[in-house]
Amino acid sequence: MADIEMIAGAGDAGVARWLEQHLTAALEREPAGIAITVPGGSTPFPILEALTDSAIDWGRVAVWPGDDRLVPEDHPASNIGRIRRLLEPAGARIVPLELDADVPRFALAWLGMGGDGHIASLFPNTDPQIDDPRPVRRLTPDPLPPEAPFDRITLTIPSLLDSEELLFVMRGEDKRALFERAAAGEGDWPVARLLGAASQKVTCFT
Repeated sequence: MADIEMIAGAGDAGVARWLEQHLTAALEREPAGIAITVPGGSTPFPILEALTDSAIDWGRVAVWPGDDRLVPEDHPASNIGRIRRLLEPAGARIVPLELDADVPRFALAWLGMGGDGHIASLFPNTDPQIDDPRPVRRLTPDPLPPEAPFDRITLTIPSLLDSEELLFVMRGEDKRALFERAAAGEGDWPVARLLGAASQKVTCFT
């Protein structure tokens, strides 16, 4: 069972400080560089923007999206496009998701969570498995989220679990309540499956 630390009331600046400390420490342990995966959606980008002026040596960081919408990079719904525009100028190497990708072990897997308990693009209807033999999958959410009605490509649960640490950042009491139930071993949401199989430290900012 995962070792989970809940941190309530943290703003974007507080999460950015946590990330700067943890990524800097990871880079000290791995002189050759590290890989991280980050989420899409509205929550992470103000935090990532705050990190572009940090002391992180982005030249030694490979950044993977945890999932993406199957649209061109210049489409407003593209996660990889937004990540590239923000972090590539800082020196990071941006790695788009592909079905045949050689997915690394991540120093940090940063995730969000939907109100239905989905993580990355592992929605309940996709029945994500903790022993999925594939590191990346193409999936179709059902129902399609009206704000982003696109097919998806996503890291699978084993790829997310192949990480030194897991980080969640979520907003809203309803999401916090669902996450706490999943952390307690309740339910069969995708996030519950991930947490039930996790052995690394999990930090959740709410």
